[in-house]
Amino acid sequence: MANHNEVGKIGEDLACQYLEKEGYKVIEQNYRTKYAEIDLVCEKSAGFLKKPCLVFVEVRTKVGEQWGSPEDTINKAKLWKVLQNAKTYTAFNRWNGPCQIDAVCIVLKPNFSVSRLTHHKNIVS
Repeated sequence: MANHNEVGKIGEDLACQYLEKEGYKVIEQNYRTKYAEIDLVCEKSAGFLKKPCLVFVEVRTKVGEQWGSPEDTINKAKLWKVLQNAKTYTAFNRWNGPCQIDAVCIVLKPNFSVSRLTHHKNIVS
């Protein structure tokens, strides 16, 4: 049985693969700030002659959903931390373009194959 950190690493790797297939460029993984850690920082092309969008991605992974879904683990306190991380990152990197916060929620089967992967876009307004 994999521990919490191993399940999280599997989820982050799956999220990276998914996002790259969707046209995102992963530029940071496990970026630490004084508030916590940003799972993934990506760039998404905004179209012709527009500045790309910086996307901060919170990855939540669970094996099965018998004790709740990965979405259930995203509460107000977690969103506040993610928002503070995003503000810190954009200030430090002098980013003044568009940005958003997404969540990729993954449910794994007991053999660690994917049961469900859901991409929630722009979860903080």
